[in-house]
Amino acid sequence: MRDEATGGGEGASLLSRVRPGVLQPLNKTELKTVNAIFKDLARAEPDLADLLAADTGSENEARAFLAAALTLSPFLRETLEFRPALLLSAAKEPLEGRLEALVQAARTAWMPEGEGPAPAEAEVMARLRRAKRELAFLLALADLGRVHDARSTTAWLSRMADAAIASAIDHLLLQAHDGGKLRLPDRAAPSTGSGLVVLGMGKLGAMELNYSSDIDLVVFFEPLSAILIDPDDASETYGRMMRRLIRILQERTADGYVFRTDLRLRPDPGSTPLAIPVEAALIYYEGRGQNWERAAFIKARPVAGDLAAGRGFIKEMQPFIYRRYLDYAAIADIHSIKRQIHVHKGHGAIAVKGHNVKLGRGGIREIEFFAQTQQLIAGGRMPDLRLRSTEAALEGLRVAGWIDAATAGELTEAYWFLRDVEHRIQMVRDEQSHVLPTTEAELKRIALMMGFDGAAAFSAALERRLRVVERRYAQLFEHEEGLSVDGNLVFTGQKDDPDTLRTLEKLGFERAGDISRVIRTWHYGRYRATQSVEARERLTELTPLLLQSFGKSRRADEALLRFDQFLSGLPAGIQLFSLLASNPPLLELMVDVMAAAPRLAELIAARPHVFDGMLDPRLMSDLPTRDYLSVRLSAFLSGARIYEDILDRLRIFAAEQRFLIGIRLLTGAISGDAAGLAFTDLADLVIAEAYRAVRSEMELAHGRIAGGRVALVGMGKLGSRELTAGSDVDLILLYEHDDESGESDGAKSLDPVRYYTRFTQRLIAALSAPTAEGVLYEVDMRLRPSGNKGPVATRLKSFARYQREEAWTWEHMALTRARLIAGDDMLIDEAGLIIREMVGLARDRQKVAADVREMRDLIDKEKPPQGVWDFKLMAGGLIDLEFMAQYLRLTDDRPMKLGLTTMEALQELAPETLSPSDAETILQALMLYTELSQLIRASIEGGMDSANAPAGLTDRLLRLGDCPDIKTLEAHVRQTAKAVRKIFLALVAG
Repeated sequence: MRDEATGGGEGASLLSRVRPGVLQPLNKTELKTVNAIFKDLARAEPDLADLLAADTGSENEARAFLAAALTLSPFLRETLEFRPALLLSAAKEPLEGRLEALVQAARTAWMPEGEGPAPAEAEVMARLRRAKRELAFLLALADLGRVHDARSTTAWLSRMADAAIASAIDHLLLQAHDGGKLRLPDRAAPSTGSGLVVLGMGKLGAMELNYSSDIDLVVFFEPLSAILIDPDDASETYGRMMRRLIRILQERTADGYVFRTDLRLRPDPGSTPLAIPVEAALIYYEGRGQNWERAAFIKARPVAGDLAAGRGFIKEMQPFIYRRYLDYAAIADIHSIKRQIHVHKGHGAIAVKGHNVKLGRGGIREIEFFAQTQQLIAGGRMPDLRLRSTEAALEGLRVAGWIDAATAGELTEAYWFLRDVEHRIQMVRDEQSHVLPTTEAELKRIALMMGFDGAAAFSAALERRLRVVERRYAQLFEHEEGLSVDGNLVFTGQKDDPDTLRTLEKLGFERAGDISRVIRTWHYGRYRATQSVEARERLTELTPLLLQSFGKSRRADEALLRFDQFLSGLPAGIQLFSLLASNPPLLELMVDVMAAAPRLAELIAARPHVFDGMLDPRLMSDLPTRDYLSVRLSAFLSGARIYEDILDRLRIFAAEQRFLIGIRLLTGAISGDAAGLAFTDLADLVIAEAYRAVRSEMELAHGRIAGGRVALVGMGKLGSRELTAGSDVDLILLYEHDDESGESDGAKSLDPVRYYTRFTQRLIAALSAPTAEGVLYEVDMRLRPSGNKGPVATRLKSFARYQREEAWTWEHMALTRARLIAGDDMLIDEAGLIIREMVGLARDRQKVAADVREMRDLIDKEKPPQGVWDFKLMAGGLIDLEFMAQYLRLTDDRPMKLGLTTMEALQELAPETLSPSDAETILQALMLYTELSQLIRASIEGGMDSANAPAGLTDRLLRLGDCPDIKTLEAHVRQTAKAVRKIFLALVAG
């Protein structure tokens, strides 16, 4: 087996760091030939005589390694015969220092020596070839001797490629400048500010070049760049330049070649020039870019030319590469490329002899596709997955929870093992091959280069890795759920197939005829979602699995008919059908939604992209905390600069996250109180971003008010962090400014009152105006001073005066739930002090109790409850519990803590006033109401009607209430409410 250990340190020479016995020679015949070569080299190069002499000691160990390497690699043997001096640096110079010097030599190959003229093209080519040849020779020996591993080898090769390309580009730009085609701002740095973008693709972009790799480049230019003397000549000038670039890098001369160079990854290579204008490229990718190009650009990296412009281009390409919405149908397209590779290359089965370690089954390409396809799926939503290298991508997927640690570890180990094999295939004769030999003798050569004793051990190790990769890849892409059922499923023609009806009944459907007619409607393409042939094909494949899944649910007919209603409103179906077919667990979750939560189902139908978030593998395990939501919101807003775009993205994000919180609630992944906190954290973050966007727009249009400051106060359930899926948000906007300030300093100046009135109106519109992307939140500002009669924006001084002199008890009750959620820090602190002061005022307990009773009686009269499921308004319901918390807060002399939930407030205050049993009763009641109401609000619109509620929702409510049937649960709620009302009346009896 191969030995991974290395000897020596980084400051030592290559040969001194090779461990004894790390490499065996191919055979005695080859060894005899190499020994003869050594004798000739020793005579020709006296400095090598001691090293190449057949003697004992450390030099003999180095000689033995060198001899073995040359028996195994005819390419290395020929290279050494051609340039014996290469061996001197291997024997004498510190390895890393020499490699660094060679990279620098390549990077500066375009520069003149001293004060002399710029070198001719032939000289640049010779310098690049000499540097590359020595680096390749040293890396091959370091790799074979286990001094470097594949990671290090690929990194050094990539650095050399970067240097060579950048040097050649600098040379060509300088030549064009001297020839009067360009006008460079700085001859000493030709590429800087040139607008010429050279991107390394594939393994070069990922810093993973193999030993005899070609390099894939795409080249773009900015036609309006100041360096072009005649912009009309841009395509011709840069096209000619790129042809010369290819010649500089890949033409074989007496010194060899640098890198084979391929520019065919550019847009539509059959009909476009070698260099393309930036704007034309962006238009192409936006309108005609294909999925394989998206995958290719994952690894794209600026390697030469104007690196700043290259980074800018890559940034512009991010929305094309990483879609904001999941495009699961694209994955089938990506996967088809892999299948075509198998078909065209003929590597359908795993075998060692003649196996293609790159394109064959279990090969390098499958590992790369494994990572890239998942990056395409999730990278738009998770910027941490936008990684170029394969190993980094696998680790990123592990950290993100998309794959487990075992998968990441196995694929990473297999990847580098296969890269080692690939390198050794190419080291034999410096050929860009990935195919293992078909003869036993040549396979043994590769085995020995890998450090194995023979072909058998190597074959077993290789096959083990190939099987691992194939299995992991198949689990992701090639796993086909059984899409057949026991019985007929025929939905063609006008009449029901009797066997199909029996099959439907067997699956769990009661109205088989109705279900059959519904499915025929799908296949006739009468819905927009099923109008395309491809969509119907995907749905046909999915139908058996759909029917099996829906058949398992209680009241299966009802659930499937709800899915039909959902399907009828869907604008397109292929994405969803592809996603469900590829993710059976998601189909099960979809069935749960249709069976239990019509509100969530309608949300999917109206905005199918909300379903994207359900592909996050950590959806059910990660709590939707403020930090969790904040990271995702920042990523989703990245790149948004225009006001309308920011607001639309906020609407999209809020709708999706509300949906995902509802899904967690529906599945029991989070509790009702956790959902309340999550809905509130989401609202806080979104409102804060909307506030910032509105502020920027106001300042752009109207300027600023001297000393102007704003603070947003969340009231009601927003303030107490108890929002539900359908809650509106209660807000008060406070502002302050310098007393002597006049109008704002913008082009359209406004006095402070009009300025902050306009500010508030714009904020309300931003949050509540209906658009194509929906509404963020309905906004209620009636809790501001004087309610609807007062101004929409309130100066802090006026707010404080009103609260001290005019506010009613019920307004101070509302203030107990106030929480500052956004704005200027200084004003937030000032407002917080005022709110605490108002709530903490000394009060007459009897008067407060009377006011609370009066307020509760008024609500009973004006808004009578709608039954036992009206948890908010019913006697002994949520309002009673909230009023108790508010009463206790107003009559308590301890400092107020802002932002407590009703549960937290009662836990703090109730034990001081109520008996332990009464305190426990109201806390248990609040927990029951919270759990039931949060689930109901997330699942259905309007009030709960137990007689007509979805079966799945009823089942979940019974589990939450720990009751066997709905009548028992309703009786439990009534009994609880009766106990709460008794405690409430006793508390405020005065």
